[in-house]
Amino acid sequence: MAPYYPWLGIFFLGCYHGINPAMGWLFAVAIGLQERSGAAVLRSIVPLTLGHIASVGAVVLVTVVAAAQLPHSAVRIGAAAILLAFGIARLVRVRHPRWVGMRVGFWGLALWSLLMSSAHGAGLMLVPFVTAAHGAADAMGMPMPAAPQYGAGVAMVALHTLGYAIATLGIAMAVYVRFGVSFLRTAWFNVDLIWAAALIVSGLVTLLL
Repeated sequence: MAPYYPWLGIFFLGCYHGINPAMGWLFAVAIGLQERSGAAVLRSIVPLTLGHIASVGAVVLVTVVAAAQLPHSAVRIGAAAILLAFGIARLVRVRHPRWVGMRVGFWGLALWSLLMSSAHGAGLMLVPFVTAAHGAADAMGMPMPAAPQYGAGVAMVALHTLGYAIATLGIAMAVYVRFGVSFLRTAWFNVDLIWAAALIVSGLVTLLL
């Protein structure tokens, strides 16, 4: 496998999160329609991205710390169990996000994004990449020092967030300018169901790493 493939995967996972209307762009469109301003859509992307990066970063930080302190097998099994449990829970409770009219400030929107990203297990999809990197170093008998692990974690979060921001901004502006909210009545697809399945598959893959 080419060394850049995992990084492409991390980027496109961020794009996938951005496609999910429950993760931000639907809210951005709503704010733009309320204020009748495309600039409002653009401004909303900043707090949405901050909330997302905080949620994903927290999960990656915990995983990196665990990988540095615990045997790879323990981290791998624990990560797989969390992914499987969260995926099954999402599969059982999967539903379309409710449309609500809300006016929130910058930090309120960032908090909303943090909570939604955490509720959807956004950061969990980066766990297999962290555990795989730790496992590769462990297999070669070369424990990865703490500093490079943290550096790799920061790079993963940054690349993932870039994909999220690009997808969220692109879809929000396209829907706002071209279609409006009526687009959802004819073009809805259940991203949450796909996401739940992806979490479960990731858990099974992580168990085999």
